[in-house]
Amino acid sequence: MSDRRANIEAVLQRVDETLETAQLGLSDLLDTSRSRRMSGLRNLIAFGRSVTFVLQNLRSVVGRDFDAWYEPHQQSMKDDPLMRYFVEARNELEKQGKLSVSTSAHISSFSPGDITKFGRPPAGATTFFIGDQLGGCGWEVELADGSIEKYYVELPTSIGEVKQHFSNLPEAIAPELKGATIEYLSQRYIERLASLVIGAREHFLGLSPPHEKKKRPSHLKLVK
Repeated sequence: MSDRRANIEAVLQRVDETLETAQLGLSDLLDTSRSRRMSGLRNLIAFGRSVTFVLQNLRSVVGRDFDAWYEPHQQSMKDDPLMRYFVEARNELEKQGKLSVSTSAHISSFSPGDITKFGRPPAGATTFFIGDQLGGCGWEVELADGSIEKYYVELPTSIGEVKQHFSNLPEAIAPELKGATIEYLSQRYIERLASLVIGAREHFLGLSPPHEKKKRPSHLKLVK
């Protein structure tokens, strides 16, 4: 193996690892326990942006060939409102430490008897909630020390739906993003990055990235 090819593989391995970290953020965002939902979104935004930073290390290995390949992709991402939004979200997260997220709940039908659809309340359950800051529903549980923890359950679609959205999406510029959930947009973002990485590996090595061979978790079923 030539030194040039070895150096290309070393850079792309780091790119793959960075992308996988962003993908783990997506998995945490989608996890039904919601225990790592916001940290997952933060990791997705931060490490997703880092994918392109790490990828640009190829420039020092292959020289002008990298710019000839990357510049059209870079322009395409600049022209894509979704990709541009995630760059801005990363800058906001890095500089202000905040996520611009809003929660909406639509209850189509809920009566006192529907509470049985959520199963038996956990020990210490006091109040049932729908649509908290994590976009979840469940029971507030009082622990022995008097502190309160949340026990999350799935909201049946027959009762209603809770969604979370990015509250500062540029909908006037990109009306196709209007009403899209955080989950839907995040998956589209990760898929776009994965496609970029696939293209880099195929162009510079003629190979598909190893993470593409892994089976995706079955819970990655999203709604817009």
